[in-house]
Amino acid sequence: MRVALPTTLEDAVEALASEPGAQLLAGGTDFCVEVNFAQRRPPAVVALRRVEALRAFDVAADRVTIGAGTTYTDMERSELARVLPALAAAARTVGSPQIRNAGTLGGNVATASPAGDTLPLLVALDAVVRLAGTAGERTVPLAELVTGVKRTGIAPDEVIVEVSLARHDGSQHFLKVGTRNAMVIAIASAAVVLDLEDHRVRVGLGSVGPVPLRASAAEAHAAAAIDWDTLRAGEDELERFGELAAQAASPITDHRSTADYRRRAVQVIARRGLERCLRDAA
Repeated sequence: MRVALPTTLEDAVEALASEPGAQLLAGGTDFCVEVNFAQRRPPAVVALRRVEALRAFDVAADRVTIGAGTTYTDMERSELARVLPALAAAARTVGSPQIRNAGTLGGNVATASPAGDTLPLLVALDAVVRLAGTAGERTVPLAELVTGVKRTGIAPDEVIVEVSLARHDGSQHFLKVGTRNAMVIAIASAAVVLDLEDHRVRVGLGSVGPVPLRASAAEAHAAAAIDWDTLRAGEDELERFGELAAQAASPITDHRSTADYRRRAVQVIARRGLERCLRDAA
């Protein structure tokens, strides 16, 4: 197996284009497992760890831009944790400290697992992904880039450069249900964002469909139900919000959970997320 070790984005794109069938390697937390179990054996690997430009992030007044090589540890401990606390919370649920030191945001997006922990918040905040390839650069909404279970619209010669999302004045929470309390793949997850400026609630769901989902009906219900002066909502309205979030899910039954349990889990954690956002903002 040939291995390329580029140090610039341009070199990474060139190496990927020159090696048909090559696999990009960032943290390797998914890919290396597949190799060890003989599920993958690409002819070449393009390792991105030495491309420092991919690990940069920028926090501006209205937008946050996160390099694809940013690790989970960076997400939970840097300034990103202050401006995107739900992203930090999601990062903290990923594996062991060793895994969080290696795994990256770009890898989570490119793997496109329905259980990807960063994806619910990214889809809730209308994140946009910047890609670079031999034909140049392009930007694609994350909701359009992830097309199915571990499927994306990323071309074979493209590298994820960064993920960009808007900042919102308000609180946010990420909640996750698994078979144990730590180092677990999500049975269901939800990111809830209270947007005080636009009087909106944003909800992204994970592990309850083939792609990360938006709970649009729940969002609209919450926006109308919340008293934005007192930041309160009635018990019936909160319960209805959870029900609508569950209705947005399209879960399956597998070895980790039943579809019915996943729907119920979404109902509970979405409501709980909104309650916590309202409590924090009040």
